[in-house]
Amino acid sequence: MQTTGKPTDASMGPEASLPTLSKLGQPHIPQDLDAVKVASEWVASFAKSAEQADVDGLLDLIATSSFALNIFKGDEHVDPSSPQDILVYWRDVLALTWDIRTFEGTANIKQFLSKQLASAKISNVQLQTDVPPELQRLFPDLAWIQVLFKFETKAGLCSGVARLVPISNASNQELTWKAHSVFTNLDDLKGFPEKIGPLRNHQPNHGKWEAARTEEVGFEGKDPTVLIIGGGHSGLGTAARLKALDIPTLIIERNSRIGDNWRTRYEALCLHDPVWFDHLPYLPFPPSWPVFTPAKKLANWLEHYAESMELNIWTSSTVKSATQNPKTKSWSVTVTKADGSERVFNVKHVVLAIGFKGGVGYIPTIPGMESFKGEILHSSHHNKAADHAGKKIVVVGSCTSAHDICVDYANHGIDVTMFQRSSTYVMSTKNGVPILLGGLYSENGPPTALADKLNASMSNLLMAGVTYRASKMIADADKETLDGLHKRGFRTNGGFKDTGLLLSVFTRAGGYYMDVGGSQYIIDGKIKLKNDAQIQGFAEGGLKFDDGSELAADVVIFCTGYLDTRHSLRKLFGDEVADKSTQIWGLTEEGELSGCYRDFGYEGLYNIQGNLALCRFYSKTLALQIKAIEEGVFGERYSAYTGHVAT
Repeated sequence: MQTTGKPTDASMGPEASLPTLSKLGQPHIPQDLDAVKVASEWVASFAKSAEQADVDGLLDLIATSSFALNIFKGDEHVDPSSPQDILVYWRDVLALTWDIRTFEGTANIKQFLSKQLASAKISNVQLQTDVPPELQRLFPDLAWIQVLFKFETKAGLCSGVARLVPISNASNQELTWKAHSVFTNLDDLKGFPEKIGPLRNHQPNHGKWEAARTEEVGFEGKDPTVLIIGGGHSGLGTAARLKALDIPTLIIERNSRIGDNWRTRYEALCLHDPVWFDHLPYLPFPPSWPVFTPAKKLANWLEHYAESMELNIWTSSTVKSATQNPKTKSWSVTVTKADGSERVFNVKHVVLAIGFKGGVGYIPTIPGMESFKGEILHSSHHNKAADHAGKKIVVVGSCTSAHDICVDYANHGIDVTMFQRSSTYVMSTKNGVPILLGGLYSENGPPTALADKLNASMSNLLMAGVTYRASKMIADADKETLDGLHKRGFRTNGGFKDTGLLLSVFTRAGGYYMDVGGSQYIIDGKIKLKNDAQIQGFAEGGLKFDDGSELAADVVIFCTGYLDTRHSLRKLFGDEVADKSTQIWGLTEEGELSGCYRDFGYEGLYNIQGNLALCRFYSKTLALQIKAIEEGVFGERYSAYTGHVAT
């Protein structure tokens, strides 16, 4: 993240996560600071304590925190007792917990280390020299040394990221550098590397490739180890990861072509995340690729990806049912093939990759819908504006899809009104993307794998403070646009607890618009706006509102999000599985995505969803879990309480 700007009061709310210089005793950072020396000494001490399973020794290398903020725990979050109190974090992805966990505060970190450190058997801790330690300043009042290191555990080859902050010694004014945050990640399993690079197939293949691929895809007389439901980017990326680990995998895709989940969406759809953020595993976009990808172009790339990565896919196929054997824990999955025939697979692992929240659009039930003489659509079934030439359009919703669709109608000269139900977080891509992503994902950014690791190393608990400040900078840069929207009556907000975009995505899975031009259409009146009342019901010719007003419409398009993933889960796996599964999406108290990138209530049943960047990184996290289970090296999960989820 690239940020600059003025420091603010960082002792309360989301900013309490930031280890500002004032909290640390306002130390002076020496001009001749040797970051490599500081990092080397810290890593050496970390190695000694970790390899000896010395919990107190490790805690001495981490700043002391007397409280936990609990920002994702509803109204129960705790503010610090003193402006000098700081927070500390340890985030682990599989390396020490075989789970995805974040521990906030000294007490929680101590409890975690006391239970997990000895059994992990950490060894061979080394400073990662290819990414030199460096002093970083995200804000004028925030400084830390970023340190990357490698280590091994009993089962894996791992890496870590620590951020060391300066703490003044009151007696002699000397600086002590201690970790404010630590990240540990399982990169690979010992003895089971990915078959990529020097481990790729070196044998010539004369005339046998096509027949071998046909046999591999067919699974005649044998079952895959993993069955993936859904061939979108999340399913394809996971299949590619599993293939690199020699795990036989089959994707079941309901559409006739890979990419149809993007190809058949509304014509104006275009990604609002930049190209550097959106690469797929192992196969990046070419350097000529546009910054923002049109949906149909992405669809074709996904089809190319599936072919190039030699993924096993049955298209025009659906899962009819899936049940688990209570004794063996394997899954019996009945698949209806393109020709109408059925095949029953017995597999150990099923991965749900059915799109965000299952991809089933939500349309609220509104009185009088049956009397409406026009057409009612969900945005997922809308195609193009030209289909409704000469008609009056009402779009219900004010987030990304609503803006895209309204702009498309306006560009075709079609009368369109956006009905805004509640306030929306608006951030321009022009100003917001460089601030939020520029440091990691940009033309001159670090390699994608490194960017992903650094991105993952910042827990959402810590990111709450960073994005709180960043959102203020973005709002200042977007002031002209936001003022223009407010003059038109468009209501905006600051995102989840005023932290902007990121946590709105993770908590609400919506409620925002990354502005690529739609806001100006509202400001200029090209898109009409209504938000002064709530919908009461439908009439024959449009919508009625609770203030007595009416809005004529021939077509009403609902951009109202998607049903919970458990709706699709219930159809595929039945009520028992759906009822016992954890909530999917939303942030747990630890700031982790609930029910994602691991099992979510049933052994051998996993879920992966999210944008291309999330799925690129966590597809490997998911694949490593499955590989570890198959090879008998998976440890015991150190799992979190799965109660409250921030939404």
